[in-house]
Amino acid sequence: MQIVCLDLEGVLVPEIWIEFATRTGIPELRRTTRDEPDYDKLMNYRLAILAEHRLGLPDIQQVIADMGPLDGARDFVDGLREDYQLIILSDTFYEFAHPLMRQLGWPTLFCHSLQTDADGRLLRHHLRMPDQKREAVRRLKELCFTVVAAGDSYNDTAMLGEAHAGILFHPPARVISEFPQFPVTHSYAELRAAIDRAFGACAVRRGG
Repeated sequence: MQIVCLDLEGVLVPEIWIEFATRTGIPELRRTTRDEPDYDKLMNYRLAILAEHRLGLPDIQQVIADMGPLDGARDFVDGLREDYQLIILSDTFYEFAHPLMRQLGWPTLFCHSLQTDADGRLLRHHLRMPDQKREAVRRLKELCFTVVAAGDSYNDTAMLGEAHAGILFHPPARVISEFPQFPVTHSYAELRAAIDRAFGACAVRRGG
């Protein structure tokens, strides 16, 4: 059985925090995992800024409600699901992702959760588990699945390395330079072709 594992933000949907930073005029919130690979540290940084500006979950959800998938993402997802199983492995939160998953046709999503107070202020984030992207891929391999993974940033490279094949999608230049072992794609057509080639190479190595 073949499974594709994809990152969400930057691959299928815009970067939520960058969009929120643009709309609120708070440039510090433009910082993402492309800039800070330690996701726990990054989220604590974000929560402190939100508290300083008295912004909460309803403010973020209002921005997300106006967002949609990247151009071509829904067709790309639908095409993948015709031929492979698909799991989205993301460092976003279920409280953020719900409207975006609806627009993508409800693919399976593994991510994290948020805790808020009665007024919607963000109190803390709860990681589903440490290093959840790589761990999910590792467990899928233990179940005898062949896994091809794709992502765009530092926090995806662990799962790309754990998968039978990993692919970068429209990554920043410094990620490309630091991880030259992963092929780079810049469009959904290129990504789909790379996924198909990767599964074909895996089948050849297995002698099938």
